[in-house]
Amino acid sequence: MRVLVTGGSGYLGSAIARALRRRGHSPIVFSRHPDPSVPCVAGDLRSRQDVDAAVRQVDAVCHAGALVSIWQRRSEDFDDVNVVGTRHVLDACREHRIARLIYTSSFLALPPAGREAPLAANAYQRTKVRALQLVRDAAQAGLSVVTMVPGVVYGPGPATEGNLVSRLLSDHLHRRLLGIVGADRCWSFSWIDDVADAHVSALDHHAPASEYAVGGPNERQMRLFEIAREVTGRPLPRRLPANVVSVVGRLDELRARLGGGPPRVTSGAVKIFQEDWPLDSRASTADLGYAPRALEPGVRAVLGGLT
Repeated sequence: MRVLVTGGSGYLGSAIARALRRRGHSPIVFSRHPDPSVPCVAGDLRSRQDVDAAVRQVDAVCHAGALVSIWQRRSEDFDDVNVVGTRHVLDACREHRIARLIYTSSFLALPPAGREAPLAANAYQRTKVRALQLVRDAAQAGLSVVTMVPGVVYGPGPATEGNLVSRLLSDHLHRRLLGIVGADRCWSFSWIDDVADAHVSALDHHAPASEYAVGGPNERQMRLFEIAREVTGRPLPRRLPANVVSVVGRLDELRARLGGGPPRVTSGAVKIFQEDWPLDSRASTADLGYAPRALEPGVRAVLGGLT
């Protein structure tokens, strides 16, 4: 099957493309910066024409493209990519009667534990909430779409904003991490290849549900650094008070808006780190054969690439 992968040059999108290839499909990467080494089509999610031209060439779509960042100088960029871009994909899939659309959402688009409504702590989270509602509306209207909701996706690879665990561990090992907020808050850690394989299973199996959590072990954030201490001997990071870091974040955002580099922390990120974000992936296990990796071997594998 020919499968368009939006965001296919990103951290998760490229893993989805590899998983599709392993399972006998023909992935076509949709990217603003095509890679000549893989089948690609140049395009921008913000362009309805680009999206339509790409979708008409394929049998199915994995929409993993998104602007993933804690901050951008122009906050409307999140709306243009995450909301308008998703609308373009949905419209093109309807127009060309695509057999199946797999949409990659985010745990941040769901309410945190103990709350009834999602947060809108920053522009990324706000726009992923809006995009998820667009997709849910499309599914209810009859579009063949399955939403995948990963936890904190992690694994080997560059320590970017799309690979938060590697970034935190790299900063910690290189003494760039001053400390952490929400050390005992719960995250769901999703190994990247497990998540990518689950996307392909949702495509292959014609999964009965329209939405699946693909999380992993629900563990305290500090557990990452406890494993790192066992492996490297590096002491645990300090626990930082949220109210102090929130003030620092607001000042750092102001500095960035006045022409400095991107902020290292934002007040919105601090709000997110003060919540619990567990996921229940039992439906994915039952319907898609999802088998999430345990945290300790995953973190040890990441550390092996950093040390």
